Amino acid sequence: MIFKQFSRSFLLIAGFAFLGFSAYAQGDATKGEALFKAKCTTCHQVDKQVVGPALGPQLTEETDDKYLIKWIENNQALIAAHNPKAVAIYNKFNQSNMTVFTELSDADVTNIITYIRSDWKTLQAAPKTPANPENPTASGPSDMVIYGLIAIIIIAFIIILVLNKVISTLERVLLKNDGLVLAEAETETPAVDKYATLRKLIKNKKLVFFVILCAVIASSSWTWVILWNTNVHTGYQPVQPIKFPHDLHAGAMKIDCQYCHSGAYKSKNASIPSLNVCMNCHKVVKTESPEIHKIYDALGYDPQTQKYDSTKARPIQWVRIHYLPDFVYFNHSQHVKVAKLRCQTCHGPVETMKEVYQYSPLTMKWCIQCHKRTNVDFKGNAYYTNLEQVHTLLSQGKKVTAAAMGGIECGKCHY
Repeated sequence: MIFKQFSRSFLLIAGFAFLGFSAYAQGDATKGEALFKAKCTTCHQVDKQVVGPALGPQLTEETDDKYLIKWIENNQALIAAHNPKAVAIYNKFNQSNMTVFTELSDADVTNIITYIRSDWKTLQAAPKTPANPENPTASGPSDMVIYGLIAIIIIAFIIILVLNKVISTLERVLLKNDGLVLAEAETETPAVDKYATLRKLIKNKKLVFFVILCAVIASSSWTWVILWNTNVHTGYQPVQPIKFPHDLHAGAMKIDCQYCHSGAYKSKNASIPSLNVCMNCHKVVKTESPEIHKIYDALGYDPQTQKYDSTKARPIQWVRIHYLPDFVYFNHSQHVKVAKLRCQTCHGPVETMKEVYQYSPLTMKWCIQCHKRTNVDFKGNAYYTNLEQVHTLLSQGKKVTAAAMGGIECGKCHY
C-alpha cells in the first residue's frame, strides 16, 4: 500500500514536471509586444532575418522554454559554462555576441516568447500578398501611342499633297476643255525655277494651315511637359560621401529598412541612421573596406585599439535625395504603421539599387492616384473602430458629440 501510494505521487509529480518542460510559455502577448519592440527589434524580426535570425521559426522549433529564458537573460553565462546548445548557436552565427538582458525578469521573457509565437502563427495564417505590390507611378503615354501619332501626321501630310495634285490636275483639265489654256503655253518649255515647288507649297492654304496646326500642337505639348516636370526630380541620384550598397544590405542580406531608418515606424521622418547603427556590424565585418574606414574616421574610431576619440569625430554630410515642398505634410508613421505600406511603394525597389535614387515623381497627382488605389485596412485600427461606432450612432438617429469624433485629442488643438 505504501509503495502504491508512493508510486502514484511520483508519477503525478513526474507528469507535471514533463508538462512544465515541454509546454510553451504562457504569457501576456500584449506586454511581450511592447518589450519586443523596445529590446529586440534592433537585431531581430519575427519573420525576417536582420542582424540575427528570424525569431518566429526559431522559437517554434525550440520547445524548451526554460532554456530560452536563460539564453535571452544571459547567453554569455551559458556560453562560458560550455552549454552544448549555447555553444552550437554561438558558433553557428560566427561567434557574434548577443546582448544580455539581465534586467528582464522570467515573466518578461515569457511574455516576449508568447508574443513572438502568436505573431508568427498569425503571419503564417494570413493570406500571402505579392512581393511587389502595384506601384502607383504615374506613367506617360506608351511608345506605341507616340509612334502612332507621328504616323498619322505623316499619312495626313501625304494625303494633303496627293489631293492637291489631283485638284490641280482636274483644274487644268477643266480649263483645257473650256478652251482657256493656250496651246503655245502648253508647248512652251518653262524656265527652270528651283524654288517653284516651294512657292507652290507656300501658296497652298490648306497645307500652310496644317503645318501651323501641327506646330501649335507640338509646341503646346512640349510646353506642357516642361511645366509639368518643373521641380520633379525623378531619377535624381547625387554622389554620397560613402557608397552604401542597398542591394547588398536590403537585397542580399535582407536587412529590414526600419533597422536603419527606425523613425519611419514611429515618427514623421524616416531619419538618417546614426553611425553607431553601422558599427553594430562593421566593428567586425569588412573592416578592411575603404568605405568602412570612412565611418571609422567620422567616429574617431581606431580599429586597432577599438577605442573612440571624440575630438576627431565629425558628422557625415549625406546628400538628401527625396524632397517635398514646405507646404506639404507627410508623416511616415501614418503610412508605415497605420496603412502598413512597404517602403518600396514610394521609394521603389531599393533592394536592387546599388545607390539610391528618386524612383517616384512625388507629385500631387501621383499621391492622389495612390490614395485612390489603396484600400483601407480597418482591422485592428482603433481610429476606424471609433468611426464605425460613430456611424452606427448616426444611423440610429442618436446625437454625436465632438468628443466622440476625437475632439478631446491633444492633436486637435495642439498641432
